[in-house]
Amino acid sequence: MKEINVAGKKREGLGKKASKLLRKEGLVPCNLYGEAREEGKPVALAFACTAAELRKVVYTPNVYIVNLDIDGEAHKAVIKELQFHPVTDALLHVDFYEVNDEKPITIGIPVKLNGLAQGVRDGGKINLSIRKINVTAPYKQIPEQLDIDVTNLQLGKSIKVGQLSFEGIELATSPEVVVCSVKTTRASKSAAAAAAAEEGEEAAE
Repeated sequence: MKEINVAGKKREGLGKKASKLLRKEGLVPCNLYGEAREEGKPVALAFACTAAELRKVVYTPNVYIVNLDIDGEAHKAVIKELQFHPVTDALLHVDFYEVNDEKPITIGIPVKLNGLAQGVRDGGKINLSIRKINVTAPYKQIPEQLDIDVTNLQLGKSIKVGQLSFEGIELATSPEVVVCSVKTTRASKSAAAAAAAEEGEEAAE
């Protein structure tokens, strides 16, 4: 996976009022969850980053391992959850999850379709149903994207998660979820009708 550096500062004030003040200053409240626990519940390291600093990791199709520098303390993490304003779509809050070399994580990885499907060559249209598949593995084993060969995908057929496998990672999305399919179009129906008519003529000769 690609890595990216993000700098932040610890925040003392917690709660809605403190968060509003941070946002007025152009900062976004963040939490980092890791191994620390109190009474069995995860304890978060509260910090804040500038909106500009977070933009490079939030507004991108890529999935990153984030090298967090929080007041000089280094942490490796992935984004766990994002909160946006329902009207303005401004970034309100980010939760990060700390990772290490051994502990598996579950994260959504982008899907990339490779090849020209047979069904498309026959006049159909390929449809990507999901853009990411959840995978589980230590972060160093997780690829930047999941490459899926669709060359042999026929008209009217689909590829489900359960039909896929990738070395070193476990697929966490339900096996029954459709990843992509080739839909019938007017062009493919016309081509099929023409082919059927041609076969009929040949049979009559």
